Amino acid sequence: MIVTLHVATGGCAGLLIRSRLGAVLLGPPLHLAADRIPHEDIADRRFEVASGLVCIGLLAMRRGPFDPVTLGAASSSAPDLEHVLPRLRPGGRKLFHDGGADHLGGLPASVQLLLAGVTLGWLLALGRTSSARP
Repeated sequence: MIVTLHVATGGCAGLLIRSRLGAVLLGPPLHLAADRIPHEDIADRRFEVASGLVCIGLLAMRRGPFDPVTLGAASSSAPDLEHVLPRLRPGGRKLFHDGGADHLGGLPASVQLLLAGVTLGWLLALGRTSSARP
């Protein structure tokens, strides 16, 4: 999946679970599950990194940096950091991306961008939650 869709799905998980700790813990398994869906990727790493950071930044500005939505978004997209930060790979091996997904065909990147945009727009429109649990 593309980074912005990981951000969006992690944000939705945080909204549903309404727990900071739960949102952080749920992020990586949610990332793994999403990556198992056959999908196209975006080859431009700079775009992927920049768009993910911008989306997390927008959520943090709108909802607060410790809101479960923001934490879920960051946690769900964090496993993609191993693509750009080799230090995160113990023994040089990737932990989250072992080639288990089918990257030929599947969910087009354009559809993923549309889904991510609509979902993130909705999360931003909702504003900040007031009943977050630790």
